[in-house]
Amino acid sequence: MLQESTAAAPAAAGGNNAAALQQMGFDHLIQNFDAVGWVVFVTLAIMSVMSWYWIIINALKNMRLRGRGERVINTFWETQNAQDAIRYMEEQPRSEPFSKIALDAAQAAAHHQRHDGSRLAESLNRSEFVDRALRQAVTRESLGLEDGLTVLATVGSSAPFVGLLGTVWGIYHALIKIGSSGDASISAVAGPVGEALIMTAIGLFAAIPALLAYNAFVRFNRVTNNQFDTFAHDLHDFFATGSRVGEAGGKN
Repeated sequence: MLQESTAAAPAAAGGNNAAALQQMGFDHLIQNFDAVGWVVFVTLAIMSVMSWYWIIINALKNMRLRGRGERVINTFWETQNAQDAIRYMEEQPRSEPFSKIALDAAQAAAHHQRHDGSRLAESLNRSEFVDRALRQAVTRESLGLEDGLTVLATVGSSAPFVGLLGTVWGIYHALIKIGSSGDASISAVAGPVGEALIMTAIGLFAAIPALLAYNAFVRFNRVTNNQFDTFAHDLHDFFATGSRVGEAGGKN
C-alpha cells in the first residue's frame, strides 16, 4: 500500500505540472488580463497594425516609384519636342514625383518668361527662379517619401519596452501569488510567467518588422533623393539654358 501511494505521488505531481503548463497559453493570457495587461496588449496590437499598414503602403509606393521613375526620366530626355515632353509629364499620376518636379521647373521657366522685363525678371534671373522652384519641388517630394517612417521608428524603438512592461507586470503577479500562497511550485507561477513571456514575444513581434522596414525604406529614400537631385540639376540646365541633356555642354 505504501509503495502504491509513493508511486502515485510523482504521477499526481506530473499531472499537476502538465495542467499548470497549459495555463501558459495565449487563451489563459486573455482570460486573466487585468487593466494594465489590457492596456499593454492593446497598445502593442495598435502598434503592430499601424506598422504593418505603413510597411505595406510604403512597399507598394516604392515598387511603383522604382518601376516608373527611370521610365519617366528617360522619356522626358528622349522626347525631342519640349512641349511633348511636358505633356507626357502632365499625363503621369499625381503620385509620380519625377514628373511633378519637371512640371514645377517648366511652370517656373514659363512664368519667368511671361514676366520678362518686369520687376520679377530684374530681381531674379531665369536661372535663379528655376533653381528656387526646383529646390521647393525636391523638398516637397522628399518629404512625401517619409510618410509613415516616424511611426515605424517609434514602434521599432518603443514596442520592446512596452512588451517589457507587460513582462515585469506578469512577473510581479507571479511574486504576489507566491507571497500570498507560500507555494512556489510551477502550478502557482505558470500562468503569470506565461503571461510575461507572451507579452515579451508580442512586443518583439511588433518591433522587429517595423525596425527592419524602417532601415530598408530609409536606404531606398536616400537613393531616390539622389535621383531627385540629379534630375533637378539636369532640369535646371535645360530650362535655364535651353539645352537638353547630352547636347551642348556634354552632359550624359
